[in-house]
Amino acid sequence: MIHDIEINSAAHYPAAGVIDLVELAEKVGFGAFWKGESNSTDPMVLLSAAASRTKSIKLGTAIYHIYGRSPVTLGIQSATLQDLSGGRLLLGLGVANKSIAAWHGGVFDRPLRRAREYIEIVRKVAAGERVEYEGEIYQTGKRFQLSWKPSHPKFPVYLAGLGPQMTKLVGKIADGVFINMATPAKIREIAARVREGAKEAGRDPTKIEIIAKCRVSLNPDRSLARSKLRQVLTFYNLADHYSDMLKGLGFEAEVDAIQGAFQKGGFKAAMAALTDDYMDKLPVVPGTSIAEIKDKLLPFKEAGVTRLVTPYVPVTEPVVEDARRFLQEWGRG
Repeated sequence: MIHDIEINSAAHYPAAGVIDLVELAEKVGFGAFWKGESNSTDPMVLLSAAASRTKSIKLGTAIYHIYGRSPVTLGIQSATLQDLSGGRLLLGLGVANKSIAAWHGGVFDRPLRRAREYIEIVRKVAAGERVEYEGEIYQTGKRFQLSWKPSHPKFPVYLAGLGPQMTKLVGKIADGVFINMATPAKIREIAARVREGAKEAGRDPTKIEIIAKCRVSLNPDRSLARSKLRQVLTFYNLADHYSDMLKGLGFEAEVDAIQGAFQKGGFKAAMAALTDDYMDKLPVVPGTSIAEIKDKLLPFKEAGVTRLVTPYVPVTEPVVEDARRFLQEWGRG
């Protein structure tokens, strides 16, 4: 299992500070730096800056939402970053949700078809092929082709998935699945569906990567280590799709309690309803030492995860220094 790092969870990191941290992450042995989006800093901009300051660490989007840009635009961006980084791009995509689609003037519909067509176009564009795509959702017009021959025309494309249909589609069209907020038991279930989809499409199921996230915080005071993780977990217990998944994992009473508290008293009341006992059953680690954190990440390896993304959640200010201490400790551990 490869250990990767994400630096944008539950806090705003100044963009320049992020690049300093990616340099350190490369030095202490992390395999990839991942950057997500929604309303935070832009992944491709930061990954491009990171590419110019690093040599070997992979550079991933986790997750770029397909409503944020046309597939032709993302194909151009991907080819550019591939050339800039010497072929280090890991492209993670997701179909987002109704809210994010609306931010970009889109309508959330037909996610399976939309994902399939989007990925097909991105791959063709980034490979330097001539593209005249006529899909059910996307059309690219006539005679599009990059003005240069990409040096690294191929790269892995991962698709975020939780539900049965999307995860089976991953096995059919993507290089791997990207799983957020799932326990090791749930990851095993998702991985089985992904591999089933691969078999149905005549692909080798052993070649499909299983990528998952487990957020961590590090502080000698465990109550502080828990504090920001509680904020993140409250959000997911209130969010569409994720709250349903958590209920499906057997946490219906806990999710209902948090949602009920939110309806009565707002977000702070919801946070107070998220107990330490419940937190300890979720894919987060409020650690007091690096040794403890690494030990609690082992079940993800046992669940078949091939790349484990660790979003670091800082608990003290300035956040860049908190994250720097984590990375330094990781390197020593």
